[in-house]
Amino acid sequence: MIKLLILDVDGCLTDGKIIYASDGSEIKNFNVKDGLAISSWIKMGYQAAIITGRNSEIVTKRAKELGISYLFQGVKDKESLLKELLEKLSLKHYEVGAIGDDLNDYKMLRSVGRSFTPKDGVKEIREIVDTVLTSNGGEGAVREMIDILIDEGDLREQFMALWL
Repeated sequence: MIKLLILDVDGCLTDGKIIYASDGSEIKNFNVKDGLAISSWIKMGYQAAIITGRNSEIVTKRAKELGISYLFQGVKDKESLLKELLEKLSLKHYEVGAIGDDLNDYKMLRSVGRSFTPKDGVKEIREIVDTVLTSNGGEGAVREMIDILIDEGDLREQFMALWL
């Protein structure tokens, strides 16, 4: 049973585009369906973490908004950080589901119980994950991943009860 979700940001929670305004500020586009699924997952008593290679104030804001307790930015070695987090949370690798889309996610995705990539993840990642999703990054891929995990864990009734 998956108890912890590991989420990459650029290319998974977003479409991978980074837009800079003329004042130097950064703009990212998040999908609200992903957000509802993540916050529901947390309300159901499970955990979520963001592990991303970049630093962004926007990601800090989004994580806080969704109730994500574990946020790690500027991470170069996602696999090592994941191992530390699992020790801290007393979880095993097979209790983790993760989504990533590019080579910096490769080792991390190989070390979890259930791995996912958006439809537009790079070829090398699509070849090693358990599931290539039908949605592109930033277009509901995280929602699709969570829906799969909810159905596999027979949690649909509990998920729906949050909203009905």
